[in-house]
Amino acid sequence: MKLLVLGRGKTGALVAEVATERGHEVRSLAGQENQDARALTPELLKQVDVAIDFTTPHAVIANIIRCTEAGVPIVVGTTGWYQHLEKVRELVRERKAAFLFASNFSVGVNLFFKAIQAVAPAMNKGYSANIVEKHHIQKKDKPSGTAATIQKILQANSDKKVEIASLREGDTVGMHLVVVDSPNDTILLTHDAKSRLGFAEGAVRAAEWIQGKTGFFEFPEIVDQL
Repeated sequence: MKLLVLGRGKTGALVAEVATERGHEVRSLAGQENQDARALTPELLKQVDVAIDFTTPHAVIANIIRCTEAGVPIVVGTTGWYQHLEKVRELVRERKAAFLFASNFSVGVNLFFKAIQAVAPAMNKGYSANIVEKHHIQKKDKPSGTAATIQKILQANSDKKVEIASLREGDTVGMHLVVVDSPNDTILLTHDAKSRLGFAEGAVRAAEWIQGKTGFFEFPEIVDQL
C-alpha cells in the first residue's frame, strides 16, 4: 500500500517507521513542506492509497479537505480540532469518502475506554469523577483528546460535570488517571503509555483496514476488527 504520512513529529516519524516495517511504501511530509495543505496536489494524491495525519490542530482541517475531495482515505490521529467534527462528517458524506479518526490509536487505551464505560454508571449512584492527564511539554492541545473522550464517556448519562486537570512535563508520553470518588470508597483507573509505539501501530493498522472502504469511522468502532 502507498501511504502518505502527514507530520514528522515524534508520533508521525514513528508511524512512517512502523508502516515501512509492515511492508508499505511510505512518503512523509513535514509541516513546513505542507503549509495550508499546498503540497497535497491532485498529482501527488493520485499516487496515495491512504493518508495518515499526525500534524497540529491548525493544519489538520486543510489536510482533511484536500484528501477527502481527492477521494483519498484519511486516518487522523491529530486532536484539538473536534469543534469541526460535524462539518467534516458532512463533507465525508457528500464526497462518499473514507475517514477514520481517534483521540488515541492505542489498543490499550481503547480497552481503557471500555473499562471507564463499565464504571460510568457510578456517576448516578452518588459518585463524582475527575480526570488528570499528563503529556510532554510540546503537546499543543490541552486537555488531551483522550481526556476529552474519557470525560464524554463519564458524562454521557449524567448531569454531573467531570473536571480535567492537564499537566505538561518533560517528555512524558501520555498518562491518564480517572478518579471516581464517593464518601464510602474511591475507584482509580490509570493508563500510562510506555512509548508511542502503540499509537503508531494502531494508526497503521487502521490505514490498512480503511483501504477500499467508504464512510465516517471512529477507531473504537473498528478496533475489534483489526
